[in-house]
Amino acid sequence: MKIDELLALPEPEHINEHQWQFDNVTITGDWSQGRTAFGGISAGILYQAARHGIREDRVLRSFNTNFIGPLEVDMPFSVRAQLLREGSNVSQVMVQAIQKGKVCVMSQACFGLARRSKIQVENRDTHSMPLPVKAKFIPQIPKVTPKFLRHFDLAIDDGGIPFTGRSKSHYHGFMRFKDAPQAIGDGHIITMIDAWPPTLLQMMRFPAPASTVSWNLEFIHPHRPVTGADWFAYQAHTRQAADGYGHTEATIWDKDGEVIALSRQTVAIFD
Repeated sequence: MKIDELLALPEPEHINEHQWQFDNVTITGDWSQGRTAFGGISAGILYQAARHGIREDRVLRSFNTNFIGPLEVDMPFSVRAQLLREGSNVSQVMVQAIQKGKVCVMSQACFGLARRSKIQVENRDTHSMPLPVKAKFIPQIPKVTPKFLRHFDLAIDDGGIPFTGRSKSHYHGFMRFKDAPQAIGDGHIITMIDAWPPTLLQMMRFPAPASTVSWNLEFIHPHRPVTGADWFAYQAHTRQAADGYGHTEATIWDKDGEVIALSRQTVAIFD
């Protein structure tokens, strides 16, 4: 199923002025990651649900997601959104994916108006990676490679294949959709950023489970227009890992080298 089809939610039921719900949402099996739906697509869907009730002049500033339990593929679930507060400048929305009566994924989105300010600090983070000609990651291996990866092109510039016992704990490279969407919005970018495996998987010598516990995204606006066929640069580094948990930070650039997002994750590993 194409990304645009998954992000095109059905018409919601408006429970009241501050709550709305999308029923019978389904993520198809080709977007699976082990026993659950790929976290990027579930977060992307929750973003789309949160965006529905917010004025368009308020853009996404931050998006926090907690993966609470497995969200099964090929099984309907509901997405419930609640407007927590709408001030003169900022709107806060909480959204949940509910399946079999249980909350599986929960996000909080912050949307804010652009305002005039004398405070200006330019982001000077850059990268020197050359744009790739084609994808360079791992082929689709049945029962080994997560199914959702068939929807993305990843090109490693520095870092290793998962479960190869590398000493490195970072990934540098590029990403894009294999089947380019007609237009690309924040929901697409949220989905795509999560396509990279956790940085710590390459340090393992044998396959073992790992899952994101919490994920924080911060979006930087305004940014230049982008297309669904563009490569986006990605650099993720492990800040600390111990006791079965790792903490990573990543920067995402557009094709013109402009920073568009910052990502932080807490990852549980079961080696």
